[in-house]
Order: sequence, then C-alpha cells, then structure tokens
Amino acid sequence: MIQWHWVSSAVCLVGMGLFSITGITLNHASQIESKPTVAKVSDDLPPELLRALNGSATTSDGPAALPAEVADWLRAKIRRPVPARAPEWSEDEVYLSMPGPGSDAWVSIDRETGRVEFEGTDRGWIAYLNDLHKGRNTGAAWKWFIDVFAVGTLVFCLTGLYLLYFHARHRSMTWPVVALGLVIPFLIAALMGAHP
Repeated sequence: MIQWHWVSSAVCLVGMGLFSITGITLNHASQIESKPTVAKVSDDLPPELLRALNGSATTSDGPAALPAEVADWLRAKIRRPVPARAPEWSEDEVYLSMPGPGSDAWVSIDRETGRVEFEGTDRGWIAYLNDLHKGRNTGAAWKWFIDVFAVGTLVFCLTGLYLLYFHARHRSMTWPVVALGLVIPFLIAALMGAHP
C-alpha cells in the first residue's frame, strides 16, 4: 500500500498542483483581470481554391471537410491549426469555428467572392490553464489524461485512507480529523442549498 501510495502521488504530483492552482483561479475568475488579444485577417481565396471549395461542399455522408489545399492555404494565412472537422455550409458561406483552451476563433469564406474573414481571440495563460482544468475545448487526448489522472488520484486517496487506518491506533486524532474533513464540506453544501 505504501508503494502504491507514493507511486500514485509521484505520478499525480504535477497534475494535483496544477488542478489546485487552477481551482483557485477559477474560484476567483471575476477578480483576475485579463486583456484578451484579438487577431484579424482578411484576404481573398485564390480562384482555383474557391472552385475546389465549392466543388466539395457535400459528400454522401453529409457536409464535407475543407479540401486539403484550402486548409493548407488558410493555415499559412492565419498561422494556426485548421481543424479537420466539417465546417458549416450554407448557400452563401462556409463557416468554421475553432475554439481552443483559452482562445476562440472562427473563419468565414464567402462562396461567391472567395472573401476570407478570420478572427481569433486569445484570453491569456490563466484562461488557458482554467480551460485545461475544465477540459473545455481540449480534445480527446486531454480528456483521456484527465480520466487517467482522476484514477491515479483515487488510488492515492484510497491508499492514503488505508495508511490512516493502519496508523490510527497510534494517533488518537486521526478519525476526528477525517470526520471533520467530511462534515465541513457537507455543512457548507447544505447551507448553500438552504440559502441559494
């Protein structure tokens, strides 16, 4: 149990520190000021790329993803990754939202004129870390990390509970302190429920 306890604590150490810090920043989000930076790009899609775009609007499975050459051109113009998922297609435009942790962005392409409009907003490092904490716009790999991290933290807690039980007979305050750790959050939650 001691070995499982220290291995799980070592694996989860950085994650627990990060989640603790971002728990504080999320709890005080209204008091932490940040100045978002906004980037805008306007340009015209070359005619051959506009033809490729309009020629690939739909597939038998539904709306199509952007053609690879259009995605490459956009990536070079806006200097950020272009998602592989299908954008929203309408008669007039193609619209692709590109949210990410701590940021938001979108690109719109006029299907008749080829006019491209891009806007990206970066809300800073604290917003980035807060979104990692929530798993917001982070993708599958980060969601898997959070799940594995949660299991590791659970192992850490359960082995810690066993070690508390093992050493409790030598420390009389062990179970009263554990009970306090259970009662305090329960009381606060109950009072919040009674007085929303």
